[in-house]
Amino acid sequence: MKLALRIAIRYLFARKSQNVINVISMISVTGVLVGSLALIVVLSVFNGLHGLIGSLYGSFDPDLKITPEKGKVFNLDSIPYEKLVKTEGVEVVSQVLEDHALLRSDKRQVPAIVMGVDDAFAKVSGIDSIMVDGRYKLRQNQQNYGVAGYVLADQLGLRLNFVKPLVIYAPKRTSRINLMRPDLSFKKEYLHPVGLFAVRQLEYDSKYLIVNIDQARGLFEYGDSVVSSLGIAVNDQFDIGDVKNEVEALIGHGFEVKDQHEQHATFYKLMRVEKLMAYLILLFILVIALFNVIGTLSLLIFEKKQSIGTLRSMGADRLLINKIFLVEGWLISLAGVTTGVLLGALLIWLQQEFGLLRFQGDGAFIVEAYPVALEWTDMVLVYFSVSLIGLLAAWYPVRVIVRRYYSEQGDD
Repeated sequence: MKLALRIAIRYLFARKSQNVINVISMISVTGVLVGSLALIVVLSVFNGLHGLIGSLYGSFDPDLKITPEKGKVFNLDSIPYEKLVKTEGVEVVSQVLEDHALLRSDKRQVPAIVMGVDDAFAKVSGIDSIMVDGRYKLRQNQQNYGVAGYVLADQLGLRLNFVKPLVIYAPKRTSRINLMRPDLSFKKEYLHPVGLFAVRQLEYDSKYLIVNIDQARGLFEYGDSVVSSLGIAVNDQFDIGDVKNEVEALIGHGFEVKDQHEQHATFYKLMRVEKLMAYLILLFILVIALFNVIGTLSLLIFEKKQSIGTLRSMGADRLLINKIFLVEGWLISLAGVTTGVLLGALLIWLQQEFGLLRFQGDGAFIVEAYPVALEWTDMVLVYFSVSLIGLLAAWYPVRVIVRRYYSEQGDD
């Protein structure tokens, strides 16, 4: 194999009798280079978007979330709550009770999710970091306050300086519907919004109103130990997966423990599918570009037609000659993919450091520059997939053309 490699390198870089062969060879390398670079850039853009949206979810969601497998709520007495709080790696546990309700502000009415949380919620989430107006405060001096998603506030026409309170309606859970007086079938709570948050995801910003958990329990008629979920903040020194396994073993069956990826499994699955489809589409385009390698290698073999006879007379069998030209064709693909991957990595680094491509707008976007993230697994995937396709592209002309020329030299 070393002999075949040495001869292939010599053939590849030797001067050609026709300059057009050099030009076609450069076109082949450039085609593979551009395709490989495009693959690296597109995959890195998907990684950047994946990380950006994941960080937005992370500003609202806890590291781990415990929910019942059946039903909407559960009682804290049904799990070893005190042991859970003291579990190694568990930094804070927050109690959450949420349900659907109707919000009314003046003449506007909007259905929403009222999310009651305790004082620890600010520690298991990044709610403080996503406040875009006002501040995060739910209760002070026995006065109830709340914070709403900025889209929900816009739908209700809410402003933080309004004197008139926001009204929350929820159907009475323990009573029958009064057909004569339907208004008596609803519980009513009042609060003054003091802040607006922006997760930059409509499923949160247009639906959620965060209130104190005691007010939520009164509104939905639940006891003091009833919750719909528990949010857990994991200590940075511990692995989330390990802590999750410990929590699952502790609370037993009947409950689901989800990390942030599992809390939005559909979104992350969709992102992976989109990334895979983009990879396959670009790879297919690259396969078409690699047909240039077939033409280039055919010309290179024709250029060395006489050399095939010389090698045969020196005792080289057809297998060795096949290896020589197969390696020569593969080197063309390797030159393109290596340069393309390295240039793609350089381009991604420049975008991360200097933000070459920026969004146009005055603070209207979450980030100033297009988010990108380079993963070594993508580099390996692109390198080996393009190299393998390049090898297959070189195999056909070598197998067919070399066999014919080898036979012709033998007949001569």
